[in-house]
Amino acid sequence: MATTSNDTYSLDDAKEEIDILRRVEDEVVNAIKNAESEDVLEYLIEKEKLDTRHDGQRGLGAVRRAVLQSPIASDRLKRVVSLRGDETPEDILVPKDVMRNAKVALEAGKPVVLYGPTGTGKTTFAKQLARETGIGYALHTATPSWTPSDIIGGISPDYTGDSLSYRTKLGCVSEAVQRARKFNVEYGVILDEITRADISKIFGPLYTAIENPHQTIFETDEGETIELDERVNIICTMNMSDRTVNELDNAITRRFAMIELDEYEEDKRRQLFKDWITTHVSEQTDLEDSDILRLFERDYKGINHGHESTSQGSIMRFGPMHYRDVAVFLGVACREGGEYEHDQTDAVGQAFRTYIVPRLLNAAAFPQVERIAEHYRALNGEFEDFDLSPAAELAERELEQERRQMGSYDS
Repeated sequence: MATTSNDTYSLDDAKEEIDILRRVEDEVVNAIKNAESEDVLEYLIEKEKLDTRHDGQRGLGAVRRAVLQSPIASDRLKRVVSLRGDETPEDILVPKDVMRNAKVALEAGKPVVLYGPTGTGKTTFAKQLARETGIGYALHTATPSWTPSDIIGGISPDYTGDSLSYRTKLGCVSEAVQRARKFNVEYGVILDEITRADISKIFGPLYTAIENPHQTIFETDEGETIELDERVNIICTMNMSDRTVNELDNAITRRFAMIELDEYEEDKRRQLFKDWITTHVSEQTDLEDSDILRLFERDYKGINHGHESTSQGSIMRFGPMHYRDVAVFLGVACREGGEYEHDQTDAVGQAFRTYIVPRLLNAAAFPQVERIAEHYRALNGEFEDFDLSPAAELAERELEQERRQMGSYDS
């Protein structure tokens, strides 16, 4: 190498020794630590992508850690290495006021809860928000078994060595604090689908910390104390088919900014449908794009807004993201050699039976089940080119089961 650990490393050095740098990870780390300017880092990371070569497609290896710890690396370059391999869409489709309110809440130091119906893109927006407001983020999906230790940290058994011992283990928020400190960056932690867990139980210590941000919430075996850090953005998502806002503990609504994500602007929703159809259906099937788009629109509007002909309103709130699964199903099922290559109109009903109707029924009360069955009977009659009877029949069977159960209760 052209330098020692005490010398600066120039762009010319990097270009001259690129073959060595491509082979030897330690030499790349040394070059980053001793780079005389950010031009060197940009050459190594953006042009040569040596972090991908040595650290893999994603994750924090030695090269990316060196960039994050570099005093001359810009936030933009740190974001490049931190988000390498992240396929979150860049185009933010949520209504402008949703984005603005969420960003303002985080800037004001408030944790955020994104709540709304299933299929409204809460997790995707949470990742986009984390990317917009920080250098990187970690995503954790809640489970019914979560405890406060999953959030803050706790004691965990250590089976290494000759005997059982116990060590402290950081929770997801504490890990985010530690990472923000280590690299001196804004960092996001996403707690996804928190209604799967007992919110009051898992958030108890976090509530206290939000009220008293200088209070130590955890201490590691090495004696490092963890307090909430203003550089850490806490973003949660909540599916409101699991719970309504009125049923939430007041503790979370007082301490978190509650940001509703529900209706998309019509042109953006329609563009989503068009993009999915173009990407997954157009080149793979003989189905007419315009017919599939009209079906998606009629189904979505019938569920969310009802039908003018019946003067009935919304069946329930249901997001547009579910229709991507339908489009993917159709593309795979109807392509050459696919299971439905020669039964493409049948595939449409099977796709709705597989992805749309079960998700509706999962969140439906008895009156809604009746409306869902009625809705798909009407769609099946309207769209003569598609066989939507599998979707309608699934809803009908659920309706009959609900009626039998109600009859047994009455008797």
